[in-house]
Amino acid sequence: MELNKIVVKAMCVVGRNGKEVLAGIGRDDVKGEDFGRIIGGKVEFMETAEFALRREFQEELNTELEDLFFIKMVENIFTYNGQPGHEVVFVYKGNLADKTLYQKDLIRVEDGGKEFDVRWVPLEDVYLGKLKLYPELDYKVILNKNPSLAWLERG
Repeated sequence: MELNKIVVKAMCVVGRNGKEVLAGIGRDDVKGEDFGRIIGGKVEFMETAEFALRREFQEELNTELEDLFFIKMVENIFTYNGQPGHEVVFVYKGNLADKTLYQKDLIRVEDGGKEFDVRWVPLEDVYLGKLKLYPELDYKVILNKNPSLAWLERG
């Protein structure tokens, strides 16, 4: 995490059966909180958000994205492991080109020397408060409605 800087990111909502979202699993040890974060990453200088998102999915999951659709931009001001963070996120909805990834419940990913798990997070767990999913959006609306209606999300 970059301190004292606004970081631009691109992330994608990828769903399975309209009831689960693909997310990296993390932990904030200071808060004692496990959480999910939809897949994506930092937009590098002179990259478009869409290009960065496609690059991240290729690097992390070795797959292309299909049917990519821009949903909205979200600003997050937060604290993670005791450190302040500030990011602007371009949120997209899309599908995985590698259909075998939909059959896997857990995917081990290496990114920049760090390993983490990616799994399908049940939206029921998110709405019941069992797991936080970031950014905070109304994932049911995004997954189950026409993408052009995604303005109905939270916040």
